[in-house]
This record gives sequence, C-alpha cells and structure tokens, in this order.
Amino acid sequence: MAEAMDEARRARDLEEVPVGAVIVHGGEIIARAGNRRRELGDPTAHAEVLAIRRAAEVTGDFRLNGCTLYVTLEPCAMCVTTCRQARLELVIWGADDPKAGACGSVVDLADDQRLGPPLAHRGGLGAADSRTLLGEFFAKRRRKS
Repeated sequence: MAEAMDEARRARDLEEVPVGAVIVHGGEIIARAGNRRRELGDPTAHAEVLAIRRAAEVTGDFRLNGCTLYVTLEPCAMCVTTCRQARLELVIWGADDPKAGACGSVVDLADDQRLGPPLAHRGGLGAADSRTLLGEFFAKRRRKS
C-alpha cells in the first residue's frame, strides 16, 4: 500500500484527486498508476483502470489471474466492474468512499452474484493515511475556490 500511496501523492502533485494503485503478481509490482483524469482529459483515467491497462500490457493478457490490486480509495462502480472483468484475484483498498464506493459503502458490486463470481476484496489498509491525503487535497481545493 505504501507504493500506492506514493502514486496518490504523485497524482496530487499534478492536481489530480490523490488516488494511487499498484498491481502485484508473484510478489512483484507489475503496474502502477495514479489518477490522471485532468491530465489526459479522460473520465475513465482512474488509478485502478490505468494500472489494469498497464498490467494487461505487461502480461499480454486481459485476464490478470493471480494479481492483487492495492488502491488507496475504495473503488467506484466503473473500477469494480473493470476489476471483475480483469479477473483480479484480490482488491485491497485503503479508505472507504462514502460517496461512490462500490465495495459496500454505497453499493456492493464486488459481491453481486448477478455479475458473475464475486470479487475478493478487503478495505482499511492504510486508510488513515489515505483519508488524510484526500482531506488535505480537498481542503486546499476549497480554499482556492
């Protein structure tokens, strides 16, 4: 999760919402990303989606069997669905997202059996650090406006 937090800080430094993600396979980081929606002008450029795209390039397969995603914020509906499509083995996130979290905070698309096999997931790893980073980012943004 420390590496994902580094990606979140890089995103913050680019004035992006500070969310970072890394994908691990066999104990090695194979992909990393931070949010880049503003930079890329792409509403899908969430940290999770960018990391999954990179991991698929690295492995040569969209099926990321045996991979774990670490992300600093509970994934949204788009990201959970992407994780399921990528066949990730496990998703571990930091802070819960009470506005858009799709692993149980707002909706639970990770466990919804109608979408196929459930996505294994756990939250709370490094949650305090992630909440602090997000809180500071949004406080600064409010002061600017």
